[in-house]
Amino acid sequence: MRRAITAASAALAMLLLAACSDGGRNGGSTDSTPAPLPSTTATPSTGTPLGALQPAGTPTDLATGLDVPWSVLPVEGGSTLIGERDNADVQELTAAGTLQEVAPVAGVVPGGEGGLLGLELLESDGGPWLYAYYTSADDNRIVRMHLDGAPGAFRLGEQEIILDGLAKAGNHNGGRIAFGPDGMLYATVGDAGDTSRSQDLGSLNGKILRMTPTGEVPEDNPFDASLVWSYGHRNPQGITWAEDGTMFAAEFGQDTWDELNRIVPGANYGWPIVEGIGDADAASGTGSGSDFTDPIYQWSTDDASPSGLVAIGDTLFMAGLGGERLWVIQGAIGQDAADDDLSVSSYFSDYGRIRDVLAAADGSLWFLTNNTGRGSPRDGDDRLVRIALAPV
Repeated sequence: MRRAITAASAALAMLLLAACSDGGRNGGSTDSTPAPLPSTTATPSTGTPLGALQPAGTPTDLATGLDVPWSVLPVEGGSTLIGERDNADVQELTAAGTLQEVAPVAGVVPGGEGGLLGLELLESDGGPWLYAYYTSADDNRIVRMHLDGAPGAFRLGEQEIILDGLAKAGNHNGGRIAFGPDGMLYATVGDAGDTSRSQDLGSLNGKILRMTPTGEVPEDNPFDASLVWSYGHRNPQGITWAEDGTMFAAEFGQDTWDELNRIVPGANYGWPIVEGIGDADAASGTGSGSDFTDPIYQWSTDDASPSGLVAIGDTLFMAGLGGERLWVIQGAIGQDAADDDLSVSSYFSDYGRIRDVLAAADGSLWFLTNNTGRGSPRDGDDRLVRIALAPV
């Protein structure tokens, strides 16, 4: 599952300590030759906390030549699945470093920012389920399919609809799905261009949703008989959980502020009444933030346009599309976390748009670029890139 790594093994600790500590800022490899990949299979917990981490050394390409990739997902056996938005293909990057097509996801009708968006995996007694959030002819929906076969020869089974009827648009589709530490499926849903939906608890758009693996409403959701977990969102595209269970989300703003939010069940994050920190907006006469939950950090929309988000140890790593960089946030995780004490830095401004981030079991961070389709592709784009992590 796409989740924070919870602990380090002795081998992982040795890897981190041995990594180069020059920060790797703006580093980049142009070597497109695939090599055997480090494992992405979940690492068992040893109870040793990872602490604060930062990129270290020189990035290396794991896969190149991707076409509008949107989501990256590890699977058992050392393979990695990559979803391509516009052609709806699921690609497999094998443990040997080769890239091959699994199959297109049936029913995807791409348009604008819609298409094949988030992917997630659930292991079950009957074999793994591959979940997909995608844009169809009529709506945005979440489906699941058995992931049949074995690494190197995966196949997709028939679709089972988990949730449909979400409003779609050329943008603001949200699209990230992930299983939380509670075993429930979470989904980020954009307002699909109608800002009134975000404050309307009768609409599932402009929300973060929480559901059982088969799409039912959990009994402990904050609103009666509703999938809504939090509301007042514009276009959230990243969710993750820290080791202590705290949930975070990354969200596109409109013209002023992108947001990193600490997600509390039932909370209202203000859109469209407030964009960014409410008190700042109130001071400028554009609204009151007293009824809303403020982001813990905000960026100019030119600097971030955030998408994928992952917590590793005590650090949050956030993909930046418009900002064309990887954002690294320290100090947001833990009982003593105070928003005023956050330390925020950025890396890899020469890779263009970064769409997604993944915590690999070997202790490294993988990130997915997204320059095809909208950005300025360069030779080898788009690509999946690995960077070592080291203690701060």
